[in-house]
Amino acid sequence: MSLKIGAHVSISTSRASNDPETPPHGNIANAVFRQTQFGGNCGQIFTHSPQVWEDPNIGEEEAALFREHTERDLDGPWVIHTSYLVNLCTPKDGLREKSLESMQREVDAAAALGIPYVNVHLGAHTGAGVEGGLDNAASVIDDVDVPEDVTILIESDAGAGTKLGGEFEHLAGVIDRTETDVDVCVDTAHAFAAGYDLSTAEAVDETVAEFDDVVGLEHLKCVHLNDSKHACGTNKDEHAHVGEGLIGEEGMERVINHPDLADVPFVLETPTEDGKSFAWNVERVRELRHE
Repeated sequence: MSLKIGAHVSISTSRASNDPETPPHGNIANAVFRQTQFGGNCGQIFTHSPQVWEDPNIGEEEAALFREHTERDLDGPWVIHTSYLVNLCTPKDGLREKSLESMQREVDAAAALGIPYVNVHLGAHTGAGVEGGLDNAASVIDDVDVPEDVTILIESDAGAGTKLGGEFEHLAGVIDRTETDVDVCVDTAHAFAAGYDLSTAEAVDETVAEFDDVVGLEHLKCVHLNDSKHACGTNKDEHAHVGEGLIGEEGMERVINHPDLADVPFVLETPTEDGKSFAWNVERVRELRHE
């Protein structure tokens, strides 16, 4: 099975080249070039700043260029990550409406770009309770008109406060409640922070087996491959370079080589620090992979 590894890259990086096929500054197709610079063959993007409510505003020519460069240069798939402001679990009508509108724009952008997945955090129930929050999330998802060939992925969370997604049962709960076909993205740093041990090969095997039992591996379509700067069960979400955090080399190596994860796309959200960037982490993953 081929290794699919890439990073969450910017869509606004200008390509310094005299090549007439080079996308202009700010064109979303620059994300493809940036991904190849890091050595990735799949990846993730924001369609706009994740800190604001904004329309992706991607023109037809721009989308066509993105699709063309993706097909030419990458193995895929891409994933769109939604705005951080989206809260599917909210009991507040105004925030629910904004979240729904944002989700609709993102799945429509995914369809235009030929991207199969839109990744979203469940958000916080802020007093509605776990069951109420999961009901709210399923309700929003079912109100999204999801285009054919696009799938919403629910991302696992570190589990702080009233945020949902820290337990595999939360992910399964939304899948069970919704009439929409939804799948899952597991973030290794989030799962570790939420209390799922990944620091040894045995622990990884146990966590993968638990995920399969509770959610089902058939729903796992992406893994955010991040090490953690904080200990298991602390609910603290801070990413580290692959093999250099508290998950560590043994755990990350087993995740990368686990037979049930071998063909799942790995997307890095690792920091740029200590002289190491996405390129270092992509190469590190390839070194740890047993082919």
